[in-house]
Amino acid sequence: MDHLEEENTMVDLLWHYPIFLVHIIMNDDTREILLILQEECAEVTQAISKCFRFGPDQIKPGKDKTNLNMLQEELGDLLAMIDLLVWNNVGINWDELTSAKKQKFEKLKQWSNLEL
Repeated sequence: MDHLEEENTMVDLLWHYPIFLVHIIMNDDTREILLILQEECAEVTQAISKCFRFGPDQIKPGKDKTNLNMLQEELGDLLAMIDLLVWNNVGINWDELTSAKKQKFEKLKQWSNLEL
C-alpha cells in the first residue's frame, strides 16, 4: 500500500467512523466532562422552557425556588462544566471563548432588537 492509499484509508476511517476517532483522542475525563456538559445544556433548556410556560416567578409545588432561580442554578452548573472543559486542556481556552462571545455580541447588535 503506498502513501496515498494509506491517507485515503485513514480519511475513510475518520469519515465513516467518527465515534472511533472520539474514543482514540478523548480520555475518560474529557468524555465524562462533555457528557455532563451536554446534560447541563439540556437542563438549561428545560429551565428556560419552564420560565416561558409557567412564568419566571412560579414555584413548582414541592420546590422552594422560582423558575428563574432554577435557571440561575442550571446556568451555574453549565459554567462549572465549561470551566472543567477549559481546565482539562482539550483545546478549548478562555481567550477563544471570549473572542467567540464578542463575535456573538456583534451579531446580536446586527440581527436582534437587544440594546447592547
